[in-house]
Amino acid sequence: MTMISIHSLAPGELDAHAEALAGIMAQTVNDGAAIGFTHPFSEADALAFFTGQVFPEVRAGRRKLLTAKRDGETVGTVQLIIALPPNQPHRCEVAKMMVSPKARRQGIGRALMQALDVEARAAGKTLITLDTRTGDKAEPLYRAAGFRTAGVIPGFALNPDGAALHATTYMYKNL
Repeated sequence: MTMISIHSLAPGELDAHAEALAGIMAQTVNDGAAIGFTHPFSEADALAFFTGQVFPEVRAGRRKLLTAKRDGETVGTVQLIIALPPNQPHRCEVAKMMVSPKARRQGIGRALMQALDVEARAAGKTLITLDTRTGDKAEPLYRAAGFRTAGVIPGFALNPDGAALHATTYMYKNL
């Protein structure tokens, strides 16, 4: 039986997970995920993102970084930005939801989203927001996790291949 476990990384655990996280990000971006990057995108690019931008935020307590393991192998990750402007102490934001292409459709994304709810509640948050490429395969996952559409912005960002702009759907969930 396949075992899925979700873990919120503590600051002292980050470096040990850096390569696995970079691998997942490179696979995901190169598979076409619209998570803020364009092609070409390498594991070195992903490693620089995690070590230069994400890890300092986790160490400062402004962001949570969750990993998903399937049978002991890291196959997914998601971030929860908990430090927002002073007028939004009740809100947090989902960022960089990724499941390795080889591990999709196995409940890993759902497990990560459920764990995010727990993290958000533990941080005293009552509203979670996110944005996703309109029509993306992740959109039904977010709806199934209880997120509702707030609106759509056309021409929001480039697709990873840089060939065209895509719309972005903003979503929210009250806890």
